[in-house]
Amino acid sequence: MLTRRLEEAALSAWPAVQQMLYDGWVLRCADGYTKRANSVTSLYPSHLDVWHKITFCERWYHQRGLKPIFRLTPLTCPSELDRLLEERGYIVRDPTMVMTLSLNNWRGPVSGVSLYEERLQPWLMLHARLSGARTEGGDWVLHRAHEQILSLISGTPLLASMADGGHAVACGMGVLQDDLFGLFDVIVDPLRRSRGHGTHLVSAMLNWAINRKACLAYLQVTQANTPARRLYERLGFRDLYRYWYRVLP
Repeated sequence: MLTRRLEEAALSAWPAVQQMLYDGWVLRCADGYTKRANSVTSLYPSHLDVWHKITFCERWYHQRGLKPIFRLTPLTCPSELDRLLEERGYIVRDPTMVMTLSLNNWRGPVSGVSLYEERLQPWLMLHARLSGARTEGGDWVLHRAHEQILSLISGTPLLASMADGGHAVACGMGVLQDDLFGLFDVIVDPLRRSRGHGTHLVSAMLNWAINRKACLAYLQVTQANTPARRLYERLGFRDLYRYWYRVLP
């Protein structure tokens, strides 16, 4: 039940621009910005023929100029969907861990660094700068899609930044939904990493959530991102389940 609750919360915290429910599957698209918002996730039991459903999803994404992507979780139904997609030529991409942390009696590292709550546009520009993304030319469509995703969040968002020496060095987004707090888009200036900025930013964001009655924090981090996984483990996060994507080459 916790897995399903976290899946529902995460999909709501990172909404798609367009979404369709189809026999227990959720089809989502957002102009190609992140696989998370542009893929099929199976949440509930299915009844229609699986091959017919796969073909329908492929057509749905092709009509929108997007590559079909399926997101496989422990909830995936039918259970053989991963094997069927492999037979159809889909390859595995970005195995990801969902990690959780109980916030009851949690105490993070003490820091004198202040957390700043940003408005949407300034935070987007900061995120673009820290991640090295451009906001004009060919990247404008993705920047605009990112903006749309954040503007559609139905929970209580936290657009946070942290400064050191008067310069913004890190930013992150959190979404509070009931007593669940999701962490997304945490990024540290590449030139200022390995100085504890990420730890202090996440700790301050978790304390923000605790002050608003959050009981459980969760996040999604790719298995290949070893530095981030170590940071979250030091703060007390532990692996709960894994998911991955299947993408047509």
